[in-house]
Amino acid sequence: MRADPKKVEAVLASLRPNFGERLNITQSVREAHGRREGMHDVMAPDAVVYVNSTADVERVVAACRDHCVPIIPYGVGTSLEGQVQAPHGGVSLDLSNMDAIINVSGDDLDCRVEAGVTRERLNAHIRDQGLFFPLDPGANATLGGMAATRASGTNAVRYGTMRDVTLGLTVVTPHGNVIRTGSRALKSSAGYDLTRLYVGSEGTLGIITELQLRLFGVPEVIAAAMCQFGDVASAVQAVTSILQHGVQMARIEFLDRLQMGASIRHSKLEGLEERETLFLEFHGSPRAVDEQIALVREICASFGGDELKWALEQEARTKLWTARHNAYWAARSLRSGCESFATDACVPISSLPTCILEAQRAAEAAGLTAPIVGHVGDGNFHMLVLYEPSDPAQRARAEALTDQIARIALAHGGTATGEHGVGLHKRNLMREEHGAAIEVMAALKAALDPSNIMNPGKILPDETDLPPAGPSIIVRGLSG
Repeated sequence: MRADPKKVEAVLASLRPNFGERLNITQSVREAHGRREGMHDVMAPDAVVYVNSTADVERVVAACRDHCVPIIPYGVGTSLEGQVQAPHGGVSLDLSNMDAIINVSGDDLDCRVEAGVTRERLNAHIRDQGLFFPLDPGANATLGGMAATRASGTNAVRYGTMRDVTLGLTVVTPHGNVIRTGSRALKSSAGYDLTRLYVGSEGTLGIITELQLRLFGVPEVIAAAMCQFGDVASAVQAVTSILQHGVQMARIEFLDRLQMGASIRHSKLEGLEERETLFLEFHGSPRAVDEQIALVREICASFGGDELKWALEQEARTKLWTARHNAYWAARSLRSGCESFATDACVPISSLPTCILEAQRAAEAAGLTAPIVGHVGDGNFHMLVLYEPSDPAQRARAEALTDQIARIALAHGGTATGEHGVGLHKRNLMREEHGAAIEVMAALKAALDPSNIMNPGKILPDETDLPPAGPSIIVRGLSG
């Protein structure tokens, strides 16, 4: 059910004096804020408000709170599970103007940024200080959006996810309060871990406006390589063996032969065949990297891998990882005019070979083109399921396949979503994954957001999506 038009108009009337042209109700802008990357299903908000500060966010939240109108946070729209879509209408809160890098401490290896800063901009800003922010989901996402979806990416096998690199947050709660969570300390046992509660909450519990993040020194040596294999099982078993031997890899990415063929053509990769391929990267001192390379070369050879092909210079490494990040568009080129669903299964690494093979068999049985890429170093793989948008039956098969892949992961002790989040499209799997813990999540949502204005329709399954409004100790405490 969409928000009451009269209530929406009341919100807009209260905001116009402060926001002027930064409040936009044109159809094109609303539609652009109501679709996710990779899908053209539009669920447009009633209005878009561009905020410049935490104080601006407070004003918008207060107005929406007073009239029970939904708020949907928006960064740059790179989320893949419908987090930015507005199924109930309401106000899209665009944080892209909040792009200040507030401070950087090289001594403490941390920084504070506004939520609209993108990862590429942060890295450009700190590069000359010998620092870098390692999380790389491919898209040039905002750091606020990455925290909201608990994103990770190609470097997660060594540096972790947004959960691991976020020290603290500034959050505007559904009641319009501003709170600071965490600190600059690398550890704390003081109270509930609210930072990790908000990381991954997808805007359903509050709006992240600032982040305190860990930084890392640029490694002394960075070496990248590719290794090709004769089949899926050999390539993935090599990854499992590498990790079991304790090699501190920076990245281990897998492309199946279908994806590799698409990437060779799309990114003009030379000297490679359409075979299962690992993209590898090593970070560390010269001695440490040499030792890692020697062991990885031996392990890959033991599973039938070819000799490693190297990308040692910055330009060659950039071309390699650009090709990996462009895998989505390369896959889309396999079928002109297609649309796609991306799976996000993540499993214990020992189950990875079996799960990938089961996923490939399921795609073949469904008669669908579905290449696979994955951050296999942490057990995470993505199948991009292509379908013809004008064929409802084919789309239904594609959606069914994505659910099947998620259930394969759950059956092996994994998760339906390793890094893309839940959004709209994984909600039906949450009770299956979490069981009775869903009731605890629903209770948290009801306590913190009793009017259900914060990104409604996301994360929680249908039967828990609309918690009844009512007083609670937490709510009274926050609202004074």
